[in-house]
Amino acid sequence: MKRKIYNRLFATATLAIVVTLLLTVAVYYNLLKKQVLEDSRHYAQMAAGLLEGTEDIEKSLAPLTGENGAQDIRITVIDHEGDVLYDSQVRADGLSNHKSRPEVQEALTDGGGFEIRRSATLDENTYYYAMLLKDGTVLRVAREADSIYKVMEYAVPYLLLIVAALLVVCGIVSYYLAEGIIRPIRQIAESGGETGEVSSYEEMKPFIEAIQRQQDDVLENARLRQEFTANVSHELKTPLTAISGYAELVENGMVAEEGEVRRFCGEIHKNAGRLLVLINDVIRLSELDDSENQETMEPVNLYECAKNCVDMLQLNAEKHGVTLTVSGVNVVISANHQMVDEVLYNLCDNAIRYNKEKGSVSVIVEDRLDLAVLTVKDTGIGIPREHQERIFERFYRVDKSRSKSTGGTGLGLAIVKHILLKLNAEIALKSEPGEGTEITVTFPAIREARFRQTS
Repeated sequence: MKRKIYNRLFATATLAIVVTLLLTVAVYYNLLKKQVLEDSRHYAQMAAGLLEGTEDIEKSLAPLTGENGAQDIRITVIDHEGDVLYDSQVRADGLSNHKSRPEVQEALTDGGGFEIRRSATLDENTYYYAMLLKDGTVLRVAREADSIYKVMEYAVPYLLLIVAALLVVCGIVSYYLAEGIIRPIRQIAESGGETGEVSSYEEMKPFIEAIQRQQDDVLENARLRQEFTANVSHELKTPLTAISGYAELVENGMVAEEGEVRRFCGEIHKNAGRLLVLINDVIRLSELDDSENQETMEPVNLYECAKNCVDMLQLNAEKHGVTLTVSGVNVVISANHQMVDEVLYNLCDNAIRYNKEKGSVSVIVEDRLDLAVLTVKDTGIGIPREHQERIFERFYRVDKSRSKSTGGTGLGLAIVKHILLKLNAEIALKSEPGEGTEITVTFPAIREARFRQTS
């Protein structure tokens, strides 16, 4: 991975340098061409001034074309028919008609023309500038392009040396950049699950923090899975051990009295029922964990569900010596009917199971603006403050001995939490040891349906 990042950084830098070099050469060439044009125009204007009012062209242009003049400048004078009247480097009578030359045509038409092409006379690349004089003749100034190219050729070695130096620098910088990108990832990978301060670029910190969060989540999920597996194994082992022990005693004839046999069979049946409840809760939790399992939502009357749950658990409440009541108003929520029943059952069952003798459980349904509020309040044993944050964890019990004696699996509130997450509902807990517990669940209500209920 490091080599791939290094190669890409280096390739990007190399491409940038090459493109910059080509653009620099292009700009440099255009500046030189512009300078040649300006120089040619300047020479043409000087020559035009020398030719004004004279008939001896050669003598008039001697200051520019003689030994003291510019040696790389060629001056040609052409009449309006295209015939060459004078040329500073070639005999005029040996030259062909120049009227078809692009720069001459442009000068005759627009008063001035510029062209870069290969000279048919001198057989070399040449810059041409032509201007129309007052007497109708055309004055043309030519300059070898090779001299311009030589200037550029002179600069090329220095440019290549600069490019080579830049490539070396880019290679070194790319190496350290790649190392800086890979180092924090390598540190996280080699940390063995221990998260801490990781040195990196400022721009990399959000990315590194995201990786650390993901790693923490993975480790936490692994810990929860391991803990869940251990808890399930332990919870399954207890009733299975009891069933196996009672069954062995009956099988070996160690229990002769019919009353004892019935009692042992009752214990086997009770532990088998406990196993069945535990397995059903584990399966239900697995279903709720499946994010692809989409439940069907429908309008549900929360108060009607609460009444049905209270009616169903009334016998169980009387068995525990607890008074179970329901009050409130009709309010409709968008939810899955089975899920709402599960939430109500688990909350009310826990309130009854962990209550005091002659205690009470109150189920209240309220309509607060756009919210439907379900409150389950009991006068039970309460939950110490240090345990309140963990009671929604799987298999977490505040009082393990009481939970086992009452037959709880430790999964009821975990199921409630997962269901409420799917229903976009919120849960709040308020409890004091010895005084009781109040759990409040807030659902988004359906306004239109609520209006229909009250109209």
